[in-house]
Amino acid sequence: MLRLRDAPGADEVFGGFAHRFALAPPLSEAEVQEAERALRVRLPDEYRSFLLNVGAGGAGPAYGVLTLRRAAHGWEWDADSTHRIDVDRLREPYSPQHIGGQPIDPLQFRPLQRYDFEYYDDYQAAQQRWEDTLWHPDRTAGAVCLCDAGCLRRYWLVVTGDDRGAIWRDYRIDGIDLAPMFDGHGHRLTFSRWYLDWLSDAEMRAGADPSAH
Repeated sequence: MLRLRDAPGADEVFGGFAHRFALAPPLSEAEVQEAERALRVRLPDEYRSFLLNVGAGGAGPAYGVLTLRRAAHGWEWDADSTHRIDVDRLREPYSPQHIGGQPIDPLQFRPLQRYDFEYYDDYQAAQQRWEDTLWHPDRTAGAVCLCDAGCLRRYWLVVTGDDRGAIWRDYRIDGIDLAPMFDGHGHRLTFSRWYLDWLSDAEMRAGADPSAH
């Protein structure tokens, strides 16, 4: 990371000014196990390996990987209030198309238009229902907000459920729903590929020598 930080084009890497290409010290196996007991989940293997061998957080996509740390009240990801998660819900299977165990009508995600409504009050009420559905906390239970991409855009790591280990994009602030990410072969993007793709792109933008790993 020092090589990236000192590269001539380091300023071209989005978010680099925030994390400064620094990594928090890795966690020990004992610390990871302690965190998992406290969170009552086993973290996905690729992310777990990152915590043990690379760092507890720091340099990474966008403004960096949020740091897993031991706080006064227990283990948490170091984040401001807009990105803080309810760690008590990590054990619930990730199911973003369900609320209260019931499937969401896909039509609820159709962008609302003022001309669809005769009265403005009806439009406002429908808009509020749409926003309440879009941002309902049930939809991100079972996942960790792992990365701040700026302006309330985020990346989530699924820790429980059928999509465990996958990275999901969150652009709901733009009216774009949660969506899984895919690699160039159409496979679900997992933590390692997500991170290594960022690293390759950062090296290219910064003009760093990728052979100097």
